[in-house]
Order: sequence, then C-alpha cells, then structure tokens
Amino acid sequence: MIVVTGATGNVGRTLVRLLAAAGEQVTAVARRITEADVPPGVRVVAADLGDVGSLRPALEGAKAVFLLVAGEDPQGIAGAAKAAGVRRLVLLSSQGAGTRPQTYEHAGRFEAAVRASGLEWTVLRSGGLASNAFAWAEPVRLRRTAAAPFGDVGLPFVDTDDVAAVGATVLREDGHHGATYTLTGPAPVTPRERAAALAEALGEPVRFVEQTREEAQAQMAQFMPPPVVEGTLAILGEPTPDEQRVSPDVERILGRAPRSFDEWAARNAAAFR
Repeated sequence: MIVVTGATGNVGRTLVRLLAAAGEQVTAVARRITEADVPPGVRVVAADLGDVGSLRPALEGAKAVFLLVAGEDPQGIAGAAKAAGVRRLVLLSSQGAGTRPQTYEHAGRFEAAVRASGLEWTVLRSGGLASNAFAWAEPVRLRRTAAAPFGDVGLPFVDTDDVAAVGATVLREDGHHGATYTLTGPAPVTPRERAAALAEALGEPVRFVEQTREEAQAQMAQFMPPPVVEGTLAILGEPTPDEQRVSPDVERILGRAPRSFDEWAARNAAAFR
C-alpha cells in the first residue's frame, strides 16, 4: 500500500493515477476527497496533515508515503508513519529550502523531520511548478491577458506530471534512500514566454501585462503569508544561479528529458479557453 497525501492536487492527482496504473494498492488522502476523485480501486481517506490523528487510519498497512509540506507537526507525522510500519517516506519540498532556507524554514523543518525519522527517505525539491500558470486561467479566458512581474526573468519551471512521475519512481524503486533531488524543467522560461506558449496552445493572441513589484505583492498577499510573498518575489525577480540552473535529476530518474512549458501549455489548453 502506498499513501499519497495531497491526492487531489496538481501533483497528487497524477501520482495516484500513475501508481494505480502500475498495479499498486493506493490510499489517496486529502481534506476533502471522494471515490469520484480517484481511479477505480483506489482507497480514499479524508484526513488533514494539520491533524496527525486524522492521518493514522490512512497509514494502516502502508509501506510508503508521499508527503506534502503541510501542517505544523512534521515530527508527529513521521512518528505516526513509523508507528504504523511505514518503511519509506518521500517528501515533496521546495527548492527554496536549499537556496533560501530562512524564507522556506517551514519546508526545512519537514525535511529535517523526514531525515531524522529512522525510515528510508527521499526529498524532492521542486522548482517553480508549471501549474502556477493556472493563476492566469480566468484572465486568459475572459480577456486574453496574462499579468506577472519581472517579465523577462527566466526560471526552469517543472511540469507537475514530471514531478508525479519522479514521485512514483522513488516510491516504488529502491536506490533512492538518503537522496535529495532538485526537479526543474529543461530550460529557463520567462513570464512573457509562458504567455506566448499559452497563445500558441490556444491559437489566439494572449497579451502579456508586466506588473510592478508592488502590484504583484498586493495580489500575492491575498493568499500567501508575507514571508512567502517576499521570498517568491525575490526568486521571480532576482533568482540565484542555482534557481536558474537546469537540474539533471528528472532525466536521471526518468531516463528522459523533462517536459517543456510549451508541452504543459498544449496539454492544459482547455483550462484557458
């Protein structure tokens, strides 16, 4: 049995599908989840990573757990997994835990708890997710516009399906214990270029609007805590060399190059029509 937390998210939904297709027994966990959200035969458990007690029924009989950075008790989650007989933990963390540890201290605490758990562990540090572009879905649908700051600063955004594929591999295969992988796309891509990729996928023009830092800050503050807003803006506007570097880890694990943002846009064009 493999437990996938965040099973209704952009990474988790694909991960559940990949594992089920590979013949694994899967328990899909999210705060709100039903059998309609998962492939046939997948067990569903509604639980909250912020409430370790609610997670315990999902862990029964599990050999591996895919864990998100969520909640405030990573040691409690790791302890509950160990008590349930789980052998392997795979944590989806953030590249910022390595490049900006003070800003991404929350992710760092989860990484530390996983490493100290006494279980087999692997940490996946994701760069920026291509699915962040879903924030443009409504303005692109309604006005064919996409707004972002720092229009000509590129980052190697990673396809969420590639993150899920890496997760499926390290959950199922030996040889990844003690590894910390950085997951990126194949090349840096700017916000302006991402808007152009959506336009190509839609077959219609999409106008890119460059926000000021202050405009972006106000928008992000509606759904992010202030330290994360500042850290995100710093990465978007003044990325470090490590944050702009293309990592070989996706290709190393999957045996193929990571997918481009153009491919992600073509696959998800319906969300922007």
